[in-house]
Amino acid sequence: MGKYKRVMLKLSGEALAGDKHTGFDLATVEAVAKEVKQAVDEGTEIAVVIGGGNFWRGRTGNEIDRVKSDQIGMLATVMNALYVSEVFRTNGMQTAIFGAFEIPGLMPIFDKDAAMQALSEKKVVFFAAGTGHPYFSTDSGTALRAIEIEADIILLAKAIDGVYDSDPKTNPDAKRFDKLSISEVVEKQLQVIDLTASVLCKENHMPLGVFSLNEAGNIADALSGKIDGTIVTAD
Repeated sequence: MGKYKRVMLKLSGEALAGDKHTGFDLATVEAVAKEVKQAVDEGTEIAVVIGGGNFWRGRTGNEIDRVKSDQIGMLATVMNALYVSEVFRTNGMQTAIFGAFEIPGLMPIFDKDAAMQALSEKKVVFFAAGTGHPYFSTDSGTALRAIEIEADIILLAKAIDGVYDSDPKTNPDAKRFDKLSISEVVEKQLQVIDLTASVLCKENHMPLGVFSLNEAGNIADALSGKIDGTIVTAD
């Protein structure tokens, strides 16, 4: 049995695209599925949110209306949930998808009782479409759903291996934090998650773990409580 009873796993859409940087990379998604299945088999209840960056980021669609751009981003997360859920199924797991809005024949609207029932049945539960509103990122949707399902922690599987004091892509001397508080994240503007999500986590005492999606075994380790990255405490 892993350290956590119930976990919210946030996956980077861009990371799931692999070297293609857009769409899906099946080998990458199957590798994630195998690690998640290991934790499910050990009894951990797992919910998943996937960003839409492999298709569309609402805030970068400056050429069109922001509301419409964000709505396209929501649909990108729906596509990701449908695809990754199906790959999980082919790797021996049961899944359920809930959205911030209903799409008949594809996904029902989020309902806490139904989601909790699915988790208790050892289904991997996917939450799509963020909060269903523009001007909120998938970070905010992740934090909201994690709080609603009473997750023990939010695990952020990213293209980077933790939280740094500056961008390691542009600063070779950037230092990685092993542990810090959500208050420090806000004060230092470290951009682990957006400000709205950070405040939600702080007010509801929701910790975070940040680690690299690209290292084999990292997801399985994180789901069992061994995070090779940064722990963000909720104080």
